[in-house]
Amino acid sequence: MPDTDTQPGALQQIQDDPATRKRFLKMVGGAGATGALGLLIAACGGDDSKRGATTTGAATTMAAKGSATSDVAIVNYALTLEYVEADFYDQAVRSGQIKDRTVADLAKRIGEAEQAHVDALTATVQKLGGTPARKPATKFGDVIGGGPAKILQTAAVVENLGAAAYLAQAPRIESKEILAAALSIHSVEARHAAALNELTGRRFRGNGPLDGSLPDGAFANPMTMDQVLSQVQPFLAA
Repeated sequence: MPDTDTQPGALQQIQDDPATRKRFLKMVGGAGATGALGLLIAACGGDDSKRGATTTGAATTMAAKGSATSDVAIVNYALTLEYVEADFYDQAVRSGQIKDRTVADLAKRIGEAEQAHVDALTATVQKLGGTPARKPATKFGDVIGGGPAKILQTAAVVENLGAAAYLAQAPRIESKEILAAALSIHSVEARHAAALNELTGRRFRGNGPLDGSLPDGAFANPMTMDQVLSQVQPFLAA
């Protein structure tokens, strides 16, 4: 995956560019949001260093291509996670293991949302001129066979991981449009996680697979690609 840590993400651009920052703060609630913007950048792992602007047309073109390439890699990473989530809910719903109709309906609606994420991210990669990641083969047999409790616990794990994964990538995204879409999906993943945390009785307590993905106080915890993929690995077929 391309290294995007040396390039300013969209969040950093908002902070560094006065005109962009003014429009952003006006949109989200005025100058009082300045501190919140700084906290968001810090929580997402961004830095405060100022980077030189590209001035020549050729360099600008190269930078744009590099930005698109790094964004494609990030979107494909998100797409892979969404593939896993959508497949999990599809298998869980079709298994008939969830007997409670309300919970089964929730699982179905979450699954539909995850599939919508798959479709949107696939289209985004194509629009950026990239090739969408291939859908990985999954293995949820042991989870499904474990019954409703195991299914809900696993659902809570994948949703908390999804929210933490999107948060970690936010400062690395170059396109403001893609950043907005990613934050929109992040919000949905977090709401899914909150509902499932409540159902499983975990709320804001986590250990084992949930360790590190639950919010720590007032701010959510981002998780790196390596951290997320190590948790997802058991659900991927060889």
